[in-house]
Amino acid sequence: MAPNDVGSTGIGASVRRREDRRFLTGRGTYTDDINRPNQTYAWILRSPHAHAAIKSIDTTAAKGAPGVVAVFTGAELGKFGMPCGWLVTGKNNTPMVEPKHPALAEGKVRHVGDPVAVVIAETKSQARDAAEKINVDYAPLPAIMDMKAALKGGGTPVHDAAASNLCFDWELGDKAAVGAAFTKAAHVTKLDLVNNRLVPNAMEPRAAIGDFDRATGEHTLYTTSQNPHVIRLLMGAFVLGIPEHKLRVVAPDVGGGFGSKIYHYAEEAIVTWAAKEIGRPVKWTAERSEAFISDAHGRDHITHVELAMDKDGKFLALRCETLANMGAYLSTFAPCIPTYLHGTLLAGNYATPAIHTNVKAVFTNTVPVDAYRGAGRPEATFQIERLIDKAARELKMDPAELRRRNFIKPSQFPYQTPVALVYDTGNYDATLDQVLKLSDAAGYEKRKAESKARGKLRGRGLASYIEACGIAPSNVVGSLGARAGLYEAATVRVNPTGNVTVFTGSHSHGQGHETTFAQVVSDMLGIPMDQVEISHGDTNRVPFGMGTYGSRSLAVGGTAIVKAIDKIVAKGKKIAAHMLEAAEADIEFKNGKFQVAGTDKSKAFGEIALAAYVPHKYPLDTVEPGLDETAFYDPKNFTFPAGAYVCEVEVDPETGVVEVQSFATADDFGKIVNPMIVEGQVHGGLVQGIGQALLETCVYDKDGQLQSGSYMDYTMPRADDVPSFKVAHSVTACTHNPLGVKGCGEAGAIGAPPTVINAIIDALSEFGVTHIDMPATPNRVWKAIQDAKAGRH
Repeated sequence: MAPNDVGSTGIGASVRRREDRRFLTGRGTYTDDINRPNQTYAWILRSPHAHAAIKSIDTTAAKGAPGVVAVFTGAELGKFGMPCGWLVTGKNNTPMVEPKHPALAEGKVRHVGDPVAVVIAETKSQARDAAEKINVDYAPLPAIMDMKAALKGGGTPVHDAAASNLCFDWELGDKAAVGAAFTKAAHVTKLDLVNNRLVPNAMEPRAAIGDFDRATGEHTLYTTSQNPHVIRLLMGAFVLGIPEHKLRVVAPDVGGGFGSKIYHYAEEAIVTWAAKEIGRPVKWTAERSEAFISDAHGRDHITHVELAMDKDGKFLALRCETLANMGAYLSTFAPCIPTYLHGTLLAGNYATPAIHTNVKAVFTNTVPVDAYRGAGRPEATFQIERLIDKAARELKMDPAELRRRNFIKPSQFPYQTPVALVYDTGNYDATLDQVLKLSDAAGYEKRKAESKARGKLRGRGLASYIEACGIAPSNVVGSLGARAGLYEAATVRVNPTGNVTVFTGSHSHGQGHETTFAQVVSDMLGIPMDQVEISHGDTNRVPFGMGTYGSRSLAVGGTAIVKAIDKIVAKGKKIAAHMLEAAEADIEFKNGKFQVAGTDKSKAFGEIALAAYVPHKYPLDTVEPGLDETAFYDPKNFTFPAGAYVCEVEVDPETGVVEVQSFATADDFGKIVNPMIVEGQVHGGLVQGIGQALLETCVYDKDGQLQSGSYMDYTMPRADDVPSFKVAHSVTACTHNPLGVKGCGEAGAIGAPPTVINAIIDALSEFGVTHIDMPATPNRVWKAIQDAKAGRH
């Protein structure tokens, strides 16, 4: 490749992920790979009860066990409360109930897995053995598991501060306008549905190592985090009281997160505090069964939703009532998931004039619930798209036509929805047309007949989706209750020889930042990709950052990089103008060269970089040496990826087994930097969405015991559960970031669940089945068929 030929690696090129070589050869460095000198190991003793008072804790035997260095309980660590990062204000300006969430239980445990004590020993096995010697005298209390029953009160509440177990009662939209629209509606479709609780199950379990340097008074936390600066801020300022300049947080390679590694967990505070207490590093790594009861879960909504339409099927209004499970405590961003990331998306892709939603958030004796891939957007999309499909059947209308009739049209953008958001751009007809063609809609009846000949029922499901990504701007989210800014930062450092190091606050845990960010830099500066290094995950190296979640990396973090590069180029023009004896206004930069417009006089990027650090012929009176710039970027709006999906399934009516036969997607992610990585992101999201629709769910018994607490009982999707995917894209560029990008990481998990369930309902329509809750397991599908045959559906 010629020095400035970046066409094969720049924006728009399907470059192989650079980071994969170290991962595939076992050379990645994950938190559990790190070992500090003189390190000890922590084991957390967790509650076996969902709800119980702690009468006493006797740690005498544990402290005397072989290898034990220390044992701590709530007596020492209960004073530290884990913070919630989002305040939701309910009806009548009533603030949410925000009970204390102790790092170790104080006087009471509230879910199976609630941490009660920590044992620190020379080895992990010694710590585990000693933990078994701790004698905790529990007084069991009735477990509060059902959200509807929880709100009725009675018995012992999860928290004394919430006597009726209500965290908040929140609403959005014009209730009166919605009511008036329903009064004049020609047709109303109603649906009750459940969005099933999920366990994130990232490939790498969480881990944390606390270290303390007595000479400098500096703490270091190594952790499996999606946003190390946020952990530093929350733990330092709000939990342990450590000044930020004395607290370093390092998130090395992270093996997946899906939202579950956004939050500040108690284990991080425990090992950081304990390292100072015992004067030695402390390491904790979760086991998989432990992760099931300690990682924040996702989803878990119960919803009633209604759609009002006129005689032609035009949407008049939508109203929605949701119970959202918070679990036993408020996780870091839990309150915003069923509210501002869910209620604000209830317009979907449609020009519905009036919308009202009411969300009651409920405390139960279960693991806390927070963001999981999509975070509120999948719940909203599932409600809308299932409801529209049901409405189409009731109206005997083609589901695609009903959607098309109500789509927001390109001429209507920017479009103000009735639920606060302003969509900047989109073309929903285009993605629908694209997916119908890609999925061979014309050949469906033939495929259906072939399935019938084999004794199978074939169904075809369609869904459209839209999501709000970027989770910004800060002033807007601040007014909605966010307790942090949601900008991003980047430093671009050009070294004297012209190669570049980028320090980004966005954190990669599978997204491919080291490749896509390098592509952006390569494209903008006209230098080979191998001359660009991406650095992230260390608060001592990166200026600041809010991390990676909400499909914000490229739209927010990438734009911060672009803005820093713009500063580099602007400074480079000043240097080049001096060296080329030209006016700064006459200097152009393209293809890696600073050139005097209209002449052949130029300086290569590397020459300008060297001059910046060896300023012999340099405008020192106006430009300081060096070529290193930092930029912060706070978006003006969310970005709004959208798309349409089609799925075909076969159902065995004798067994209820569902097989996904084909899946086609048409997404609008704005401009695409690396098509291969984007396609991989879509594939991953689809698999997780299909997993939710067909396989995955948390099952608790009445006593709060997790019945699906291992892979023996919690079914993860495998390669043979999904078909090969057909993926296509259309482009309407985002109007408010310079890259024109929107985000892609969560789309598949948002659009897939309703698409799959719609396909199953289509297959079962001959029996009169109108709804089935996720996951559509063989037993659930078979029972739906039998109930319908017996007239019980």
